Amino acid sequence: MSDFASVLKLMKDEEVEYLDLRFVDPRGRLQHVTVIADIVDEDFFEDGFMFDGSSIAGWKSIDKSDMKLVFDPESVYLDPFYADKTLCIHCSVVEPDTGELYDRDPRGTAIKAEAYLKSSGIGDASFWGPEAEFFLFDNVKFSNTMNKVSFEVDAADAAWNTDADFEMGNMGHRPGVKGGYFPVNPTDAAQDLRAEMLSTMKRIGMKVDKHHHEVASCQHELGMIFGTLTEQADNLLKYKYIIHNVAHAYGKSATFMPKPIAGDNGTGMHVNQSIYKDGKPLFAGGKYADLSDEALWYIGGILKHAKSLNAFTNPSTNSYKRLIPGFEAPVLLAYSASNRSASIRIPWTDSPKAKRVETRFPDPAANPYLAFSALLMAGLDGIENKIDPGEAADKDLYDLPPEELAGIPTVCGSLREALQALEADHEYLLKGGVFTKGQLEGYMELKWEEVYAFEHAPHPVEYQMYYSC
Repeated sequence: MSDFASVLKLMKDEEVEYLDLRFVDPRGRLQHVTVIADIVDEDFFEDGFMFDGSSIAGWKSIDKSDMKLVFDPESVYLDPFYADKTLCIHCSVVEPDTGELYDRDPRGTAIKAEAYLKSSGIGDASFWGPEAEFFLFDNVKFSNTMNKVSFEVDAADAAWNTDADFEMGNMGHRPGVKGGYFPVNPTDAAQDLRAEMLSTMKRIGMKVDKHHHEVASCQHELGMIFGTLTEQADNLLKYKYIIHNVAHAYGKSATFMPKPIAGDNGTGMHVNQSIYKDGKPLFAGGKYADLSDEALWYIGGILKHAKSLNAFTNPSTNSYKRLIPGFEAPVLLAYSASNRSASIRIPWTDSPKAKRVETRFPDPAANPYLAFSALLMAGLDGIENKIDPGEAADKDLYDLPPEELAGIPTVCGSLREALQALEADHEYLLKGGVFTKGQLEGYMELKWEEVYAFEHAPHPVEYQMYYSC
């Protein structure tokens, strides 16, 4: 939809009963309010929708709480789950008195990041292809009280259920630990479930291409075809929404936690990114792996700012349970062609148009608007300052001798370290007003709350190690 007249026509033609206004909070969680179609007209779209910003964590104080949602007519889709026909539309948040984008609205940040790219003269469009993995469980229980901290997950197809008793018997076909990539059914028991997820995405207009079981027990991935920054951040929220709800309809629970189980691979979100200028791929050239100077400088910027980027690309305390050696998580800050042990990979392609950079340390706990914007700003800083990424690492980095390993920097080891890195290294994010100091302070305040909650809670492993000391 290119304009609101087209949206109104669609609502009439489809006999839509409700319009669902969707926006995202600083943590990346989708929020919504639903209005009846009877009140939706051209004036409604022109005026926007007022709401209480003080009720969103990390936003307005109660004495300055009025905020306005403005609508993106190109983002509409029919909700596939509601009983009454409902059209969804993604919104940005503006200050009602000035009409300017609210500086703490993540979607507004993405819009400003795309505008900054154009104003820089480096390129006029960036393209993003996130690969977000997830887990499916049949039963999830957890407790956090002053005398009990516990969690338990289970799934019929989990590797640990080889000797479990089921009402219909135990068929025995299931992937083992690190054995989920790519057996067919009946070992892969989620074929039809994933297919319905992918079909639902296609039905609402998303561009998708594949689905498969992932390496870990109960772990899966669906494939989205690349799009522009804000568009693809919108799509990642749709991706999560559909996966959660289709899984729920099947009596299962989906999670995008980076490390929900111990002893097997965690959940990552490799982010493919490229820049175009005047319809031509900026990253294609004659340097290493057929990259251009700009692509190598872009990599240099990401490597330089990686630790502060972690605050956005790996924004949960759980993220750092995944970022450990030995489970395919790329913790070493190096780049390489095809080498999946490096933090940045250049996927093989024979087409210059598909030449791209894949950042491998992010995870799907990230707010996509903030994570993609921060990655773009780091990469642009690399191009603007011609940051040399150093020599490529074409060895298996997981198998390096200790003396070589010691010379390669790593991503952060905790959310605490990532927030400290962001406090020390954030000037590149402030260029063009893409991020603001107030926004970063508000975001870090939310994340410090999570750090303190995590660090103040005893862990069952601590009882195992220390109770009898």
